[in-house]
Amino acid sequence: MGENITFFVLMLDAMLRVSTPLILASFAGMFAERSGIVDIGLEGKMLGAAFAAASVALVTDSAWLGLLAGISVSVGLAMIHAFACVTHNGNQVVSGMALNILVAGLGPVLALAWFNQGSQTPMIADIARFKPIHLPFADKLRDVPVVGEVYSELISGHNIIVYLALGMVPLAAWFIYRTRFGLRLRAVGENPEAVDTAGISVTGMRYRAMIVCGILCGVAGTYLAIAMNTLFIRDMTAGMGYLALAALIFGKWKPLPTLLACFLFAFAQALEARLQGVDIPGIGIIPVQAIQALPYILTVLLLAGFVGKAIPPKASGVPYVKEK
Repeated sequence: MGENITFFVLMLDAMLRVSTPLILASFAGMFAERSGIVDIGLEGKMLGAAFAAASVALVTDSAWLGLLAGISVSVGLAMIHAFACVTHNGNQVVSGMALNILVAGLGPVLALAWFNQGSQTPMIADIARFKPIHLPFADKLRDVPVVGEVYSELISGHNIIVYLALGMVPLAAWFIYRTRFGLRLRAVGENPEAVDTAGISVTGMRYRAMIVCGILCGVAGTYLAIAMNTLFIRDMTAGMGYLALAALIFGKWKPLPTLLACFLFAFAQALEARLQGVDIPGIGIIPVQAIQALPYILTVLLLAGFVGKAIPPKASGVPYVKEK
């Protein structure tokens, strides 16, 4: 019984760590799509932020400067997407995919040119990474059955970005549903003509939404490079941007369901890591490739048959052209 509880707590602990970039990226997509902009480029912004954060952290030995660099690069990429899609009414899907392809190639090239270590950066020293935060009495309570394990393993021992991501969920829900900014954001995504008639700039609101999107993707990419891992490697996001979009659709563009969808996908990824090389009675050792495909198979199954009819904001993906 005790071993089962420990296993379950460790699985939830891994789920929280894996879910952090998914939560940040999916809420970034939520702000973008609530304003009427489809952002396929979440993957590219996270990857660009990861490279920038790792590079600056290596040079400065500062995780906070790395975070600032990651956010700056991600916001810059978000502004490129907004300039193409909001200012010039470009195709939002094409623009997002172009950013993904650009960053996927540019990051490894710059890593090779600057650090001469293939498509990755050197290992980042502990001083330049976000370290786990051990809450009071975590070590003393570790041996207490159930409660001690939950507190010391599940609640304590995460870095600050994990706690920020979890705390951001109610804050984002409050912003979207309880503030003037959130009201205007939702209105722009549903009926930009009415917002424009009321004297509110549709372009301005969409640019602000993309700035928020860039900030959240920047934090997510920084977490991958200098908190969850110790370096930048080629394609280290591994499709997390697309999983975040799937979680957003599965959650029907609402904060709490989106959070639960992120937890579900993260649990599948944590389970994937636990199942690799394990000899399951009656089945044997499952091939690594099949286990690694588990989160993506789950995504397809959920979106194909269990999510129901997901209706996005009415103006999502539709460029707004102001009548003269």
